[in-house]
Amino acid sequence: MNYVLLALLFALLIGIIAGLRAMTPLAVLAWGAMLGWINLADAPHGAWSSWLGNTIAVVVLSILAVGELITDQLPKTPSRKVPAQFGARLVIGALAGAVIGTPFGHIFSAIGAGMIGAVLGTMGGAQVRGALAAKFGKDLPAALIEDAVAIIGGFVVVYLAGASLT
Repeated sequence: MNYVLLALLFALLIGIIAGLRAMTPLAVLAWGAMLGWINLADAPHGAWSSWLGNTIAVVVLSILAVGELITDQLPKTPSRKVPAQFGARLVIGALAGAVIGTPFGHIFSAIGAGMIGAVLGTMGGAQVRGALAAKFGKDLPAALIEDAVAIIGGFVVVYLAGASLT
């Protein structure tokens, strides 16, 4: 198996999730580490990311992710494309990319892939959500579909990343 390509693929995909919902990638990585889906403790480049599997990290990141899902529905929530929101997605995409790339032994290339994924998820997610909202005549159904894609997609990415290492 080519671990470079796998690391880049999974980092890109987790970055896309960051573009959809900024806090979801770290939360699903934490859950995946805690459930044993992905081994962050015995990674080739050290265990710098093993803290994500800690119960406290799982709880805190899950609360932040749920909080984001709630605040996303508020009418005064700014667009994901404003600099602060966009920047947060890039940083989290990079961090999540590094975390998911660590077990493959490719942290730094995964950082770039995570950032590219965050750009794709941010811009593409906004476009798709806008189109769905126009089709439904309101934003809530589109937002809920995007929430489901981010959460389910994030868990699938983390599970498959871990499974590809065994």
